[in-house]
Amino acid sequence: MEVLEENEEVEQTAEDLDSLNISDSLQDVETKVPEEEDSVSSDVPGFDWSSIDTSHLPSSYKTNSRQEKKLLRIADHFLQQYTLVCPDRKPLFLHPVNECGVEKFVSTTLRPTLLPYPELYHWSGCASFVCNYLTMEPLKCPITPPSSLYSPTTILKYQRGNCFDFTVLLCSLLIGAGYDAYCVHGYASREICTLDQTQDLCPLLKKPQEVPMMKKSRKYKVKILPEPQSKFELQQKAKKKEEAEDVQKKEEEEEVVMEVQEKPKRDPLHGLRVHAWVLVQSGKRKVPETFFINPFTGNSHNTTDECFLGIESIWNHRNYWVNMQDCRKGCKDLSFDLSDAICWEIMLPESNKLLTESSERDMDDTRSCQNHKSLLPFQKENKERDMSFEMPLSWVARINVSCREFENQYSQGKKVILYKQAKLEKWAPYVNGDGLVERLTIYGDLNCTEVVEVTEWFKNREDMLDMREMNKQRQLTTDYFKPGHPLLLKAHTYTSLEPETGHTMEFYHKARADDLRKRVESATEMTEYFVGRDDFLHIRHVEFGERENGMDMAGTRPDVHLRPIVQIKECFHRNPEKPADEDVEERIFMIEDDNIQLTYHLEDHDTIASKVAFFRAIQRDRKGEEIFLTRDTCVKYQPWSSEKHKNVLHLYKLLWELRKEQKELKHQVRESEAEVLNVLKVREDEEANIKLTVSMYNAAKRE
Repeated sequence: MEVLEENEEVEQTAEDLDSLNISDSLQDVETKVPEEEDSVSSDVPGFDWSSIDTSHLPSSYKTNSRQEKKLLRIADHFLQQYTLVCPDRKPLFLHPVNECGVEKFVSTTLRPTLLPYPELYHWSGCASFVCNYLTMEPLKCPITPPSSLYSPTTILKYQRGNCFDFTVLLCSLLIGAGYDAYCVHGYASREICTLDQTQDLCPLLKKPQEVPMMKKSRKYKVKILPEPQSKFELQQKAKKKEEAEDVQKKEEEEEVVMEVQEKPKRDPLHGLRVHAWVLVQSGKRKVPETFFINPFTGNSHNTTDECFLGIESIWNHRNYWVNMQDCRKGCKDLSFDLSDAICWEIMLPESNKLLTESSERDMDDTRSCQNHKSLLPFQKENKERDMSFEMPLSWVARINVSCREFENQYSQGKKVILYKQAKLEKWAPYVNGDGLVERLTIYGDLNCTEVVEVTEWFKNREDMLDMREMNKQRQLTTDYFKPGHPLLLKAHTYTSLEPETGHTMEFYHKARADDLRKRVESATEMTEYFVGRDDFLHIRHVEFGERENGMDMAGTRPDVHLRPIVQIKECFHRNPEKPADEDVEERIFMIEDDNIQLTYHLEDHDTIASKVAFFRAIQRDRKGEEIFLTRDTCVKYQPWSSEKHKNVLHLYKLLWELRKEQKELKHQVRESEAEVLNVLKVREDEEANIKLTVSMYNAAKRE
């Protein structure tokens, strides 16, 4: 870093004067803040960092090697030059003390580590592990960095730390996973620093952005003439539009009032709150764009996010950079090209750059030799030493996380996050006996008192239950299952597990022999939906009547008293191998009236479908074997059919086949009813006796 010449005249602008006034006022604020923040730090009770046992720690924690001492001297000299060049800026975060009270350079506190878990090979897995495993502790003073920085191993052991502890651990994991990651010391908003997400929308409720479809523009377009409209209708539409606009204005005014009420109070320390986070540069691991990671939440942010207000310095395990750019507009306009010496001042110059630029720097040094006779020899000596100096290895012991610790990521067994009108609860696997690992509660008011909807996620359930949605307003519950349920269930919507109270069951149809996809059943009807059947059937609708004895079977087990079948309706897709007048589209069996109605498909050029109806077709002789077909019992309308379909013998055979199919349909309906009862019984038993499965690879849990 070049030192300002003593004889150089500096023009001080109005902005510089303002910054000086601000820096003077900060000294007064620093004396007042600790008393104000005592209440914040007391939110994490019952832990005293000064009482931790450090006797078992390795010698590298308690002493400095020869290279580390040399690095500390270089850092002190760098800090002296920095204060000369930038006297108005705050001191750099260079070498805080560790848990043993020994000063350690921040770059050597990083310990790049790749843990043997697939989830930690991606940045999102590393970030979620750190924010879940550690308990957040606020800084003692919100406008100054901490005086100590403990090793990642100690932070993992006690599962708590401040933003700098979170950042160092996360950056160590990211560098170990191959990312170009850096620790950032800067300033952020109050919500980021205090982990206040009550004004944010829950990430689980955010809808994915729809990609707009690009329409192909045509060179020639057909002009469509406007349709004639009535003036009276236009006047009525204009009146309705005005009324709607008035209602919309009132709603907008109410929303503005609500937003004013919801808007948090102005932060007196805005722009002064110190925070640490992670910077991930593009390039390595195919990262397309540089982004930030907030270690408290594990969420990624764009570098232009308004929540991040400025950067003092960044570092990794190899070097340390100071930001020389203007941060009055936050981080929006910052360049993260660390090779740009104008934007970033590096502490340990890289040897290859020194070799190429040594001649230019020597020329600059000789020109300024007359004004800096006392400082020049020391600078040259320092450059020569930096040229051959490399960052020492990390003094931190190897980072280890056992399988048990990785699975039980929550220090208190549970984690609760409050969002805007929502609450998210998380548990480690096997903590709850029912396999519950996550619960999202949505409220209808800002005070979070009126529960609207609850969504729960499960893991390791033997019944393959994956998610449950409960609508508290409609009293409706929907269970979602993974593939593998013994009854091939995919989803089940119900108000109660009692029969005939309204059930919607979805199945994995590809695993079923009948290709049933969905069944909707109530006290009076049942509808089944099929996919990919060979007979092209896709809907079967059954209507039930009241029982003869008038018993209300809702909530009871109908073993003997079955519901009488009133009507069975089936719908078929078009079979291209058959002519349209032979391909049935819809057939209705009216069981009580003993009627059968057939409706055929239409050809492309047809407008009226062919139909056949049989009324009271069951007429037997004395032997009871024959079916008499008369003009009164059969009505047909087949305008497009051939002579074959007009033959009475053809209709007689068709009626005979339909009678057989009607018997089979009755049997299938009874089987469907029995299957519904069986599903409800199995689900009751599964909920009464919940069992969790353990992977054969999870040795700890199996023991």
